[in-house]
Amino acid sequence: MMTVDPVRWGGAAAAIAAYAGMCLALLRARRAVHQDSGGAHADWLVAYASQTGTGEALAGHTVATLRTGGLSARALSVEQLDEATLRGAARILFIASTYGEGDAPDSAARLARLLDQPGMALGQLHYALLALGDSSYANYCGFGRRLDAALQARGAQALFARVEVDRGRGAAIEAWQHHLSHLAGTSDAPDWSAPGYGHWRIAARRLLNPGSAGAPVYRIDLLPAEGELPAWEAGDLVQVSAPGDPDYPREYSIASTMAEGRLSLLVRLHARDDGSVGLASGWLCREVQESAPVLLRVRQHSRFRIGENAARPLILIGNGTGIAGLRAHLKSRADAGQARNWLVFGERNAAHDHFCADDIAAWRKAGMIDTLSLVFSRDGAAERYVQHALAAQAAQLRSWVDEGAAVYVCGSLHGMAGAVHETLESVLGGDTLAMLDESGRYRRDVY
Repeated sequence: MMTVDPVRWGGAAAAIAAYAGMCLALLRARRAVHQDSGGAHADWLVAYASQTGTGEALAGHTVATLRTGGLSARALSVEQLDEATLRGAARILFIASTYGEGDAPDSAARLARLLDQPGMALGQLHYALLALGDSSYANYCGFGRRLDAALQARGAQALFARVEVDRGRGAAIEAWQHHLSHLAGTSDAPDWSAPGYGHWRIAARRLLNPGSAGAPVYRIDLLPAEGELPAWEAGDLVQVSAPGDPDYPREYSIASTMAEGRLSLLVRLHARDDGSVGLASGWLCREVQESAPVLLRVRQHSRFRIGENAARPLILIGNGTGIAGLRAHLKSRADAGQARNWLVFGERNAAHDHFCADDIAAWRKAGMIDTLSLVFSRDGAAERYVQHALAAQAAQLRSWVDEGAAVYVCGSLHGMAGAVHETLESVLGGDTLAMLDESGRYRRDVY
């Protein structure tokens, strides 16, 4: 999740288009529905910029609501929006996630380039925008607000005022549903409820870095309180609802595969300046008893799944607890006998912070890790990080990419992910990195 924001739009948002604009767009849509049943040339496009899957899920609900009213609609990621589609579309509903301090999702890079083109006029476009964000960050809904301003600056007309959603809270989602029902001319909207939280229990909890100079990291293994494990794939996430703040679930990368028979997380204990610990991490790492229920649900994270990259060589890059998502991919690859894997991992000290060391050593011995680049920043005279390891192996990096490798990055947004992105751009070139991104060969799960 880049030190250089891929979207640089300035200016304040222009005035919201008049209600007559919405009525005109609605009239055109209802006329067109008699000519188009909703295939490739749907009257309504629902374009989502999603990092971890929430925006994608809401796009699916949005399409279902429009179709309930007889409108033809289809969803697509903003990375699939090409210039011809953007210039030719009459109606687009945008769902724009923001993560970190106002950052745009990785999938939005192509849209940013399109909107930055000189002479990009969108006077034909009627649009609405659902912005997803977290008000605990300074640039709340930053990407959604910039996108709204950029669209209006290019002449696009808003059907109704931007709807902002704070941490997925229901009132704003209901406002978006209300607008959609008005557009679709129906009150019979489908159920948008997210899957309920299941009751889980802690099967094992182990401190991974005793003696570390960094914050404690725990491996937490969980099992359903009743029934079988739900389905998930390497790259997926969980949401945990902690007591005291059930409306703000915490997301964690899943570190295990279903074949291992349990769901594993790596959780770093967050400590505040006053010495208190984070609400969710403190509860998971120290407070919840093994017999007590943990409210948890699995979330598909399609952008970090292996998908069409299954047969490709894989370059896995991460730091800290980011090894969780990478471990799941390595375990899945090892089980499938796919040996072309290059792991680049960094932490503080090899003696205390070499997470998953036994697994990594076993996979390396079995030939399932082709290249292993470990960087421990506090073990040498000069601090070195994963981006330095990549730069030092630039020739191999270019060779693997030329052979079709995909790049997966998991770990901290600030520092690691941005520095890795800059190194990839420097070694491979901006055009090559953009090609990897647009083709699904550059994927990130960063926080």
